[in-house]
Amino acid sequence: MAPSFGTSGLRGLVIDLTEEVVSDYVHAFLTTVPDCDTLFIAQDLRPSSPDIAQMIASTALSAGLNVVDCGAVGTPALALASMNAGAAAIMVTGSHIPADRNGLKFYVPQGEISKEDELKITAAYAARHQRTGAAGTQTALPEAETLYVQRYVDAFGTQALKDLRIGVYRHSSVARDTMEAILTQLGATVVPLAHSDTFIPVDTEAVDDATRANLVAWSQEHSLDAVASTDGDADRPLLSDAAGKVIPGDVLGVLTAQVLGAKTVITPVSSNDMVRRCPEFETVTLTRIGSPFVIAEMEKFKSPAEACVGFEANGGFLIGFDATLSGPLSALPTRDCMLPIIAPLFAAKQQNKTLTQLVCALPQCFTAADRLQEIDRAKAAIFLSGLIDDSDKRAAFFAPFGTISSIDLTDGLRVDFESGDVVHLRPSGNAPEFRIYAQSSSETRAKDLTTQVREEVAARLDF
Repeated sequence: MAPSFGTSGLRGLVIDLTEEVVSDYVHAFLTTVPDCDTLFIAQDLRPSSPDIAQMIASTALSAGLNVVDCGAVGTPALALASMNAGAAAIMVTGSHIPADRNGLKFYVPQGEISKEDELKITAAYAARHQRTGAAGTQTALPEAETLYVQRYVDAFGTQALKDLRIGVYRHSSVARDTMEAILTQLGATVVPLAHSDTFIPVDTEAVDDATRANLVAWSQEHSLDAVASTDGDADRPLLSDAAGKVIPGDVLGVLTAQVLGAKTVITPVSSNDMVRRCPEFETVTLTRIGSPFVIAEMEKFKSPAEACVGFEANGGFLIGFDATLSGPLSALPTRDCMLPIIAPLFAAKQQNKTLTQLVCALPQCFTAADRLQEIDRAKAAIFLSGLIDDSDKRAAFFAPFGTISSIDLTDGLRVDFESGDVVHLRPSGNAPEFRIYAQSSSETRAKDLTTQVREEVAARLDF
């Protein structure tokens, strides 16, 4: 199966990411940034990533660009370094998908590629455009991680997390050492947990039961105040409280926006509705799912007074203005994992509360998420189109879950029921997965609803 390309970048099976495919996409990308003469490169910890990074570097050098190799660092650390230098960047990562797959994430000098950039790259790839020039030079930038660590030490201060015991679920996150360095320099006592030399595809938006059980056990065994982790390339956070209970990414987003004093919040339609119930947020805009859509909307709120931030349901957080905490925190409009980990912990300590108490003080609205993996994409598309286009078919499918009051087609199919419950169905845009989201005033109901809807979807897809 040929690799797929979108605003999350290029993704596919490793065996299909041939040197020719990688080179052609790198050339296509580079032709869309003609005034940029430098390319930053970084990689996650998948076994295939070093070879792909070398393919990228060779292509860029032969095309006349200077290459800056940042090594194995997280996506937000790469973005921070490249944007500060006014350079383009490519991250080698498949994010949360299994190790037999990989991908490339593209960054223009201003940050993540937009939908407009995506169209340009797609057209250039179809035409097999190539960039040419005198051979460039290659240098290393091991300081990329240090710059990222210092960003948060400067913003929060060396006593920000003093006396907190925080576990770091290391697994195969490329930012495992980075996380430990940041949390330690902020004053926390760090307990390393479950290091893995084998790649583990951790999805922070759909945490599996085994990981949830481990979080509970680790918290009890080590008397932890929290456990922190990320997905493979560290643009999505995972944070659990002292009991080992996972705090959903969109709840972390609300807490982080509060800490920053945000007035404007941009988030996808799949996020928890609590964000619209917080009176301190003067403007809340819902978008399609994906950071490019969030960033595009954030571009409309450039005034510092609008204090604009964005976040996704997976927890990836984007700050669109220069904030001041214990020190300055500059804008970084790309998905970041560390800010939504640090900010809630910082707020809890400042208020002398636990993470659980912080969450309980928010408007009570609960979400749950699950997914079907390795689906037949064509069959999934037909199924979802049937529910969208045929009101009778839609009513029959959702009848066991309640009476429909309204639907939203911003991204996939979101169904609001008269009971106040919500079910949202959508296929993943960059993986063979079908996502199921549910929302309710009861945490148990949200989880049960997700499970029940997943079973019905699986039956329709012969899964």
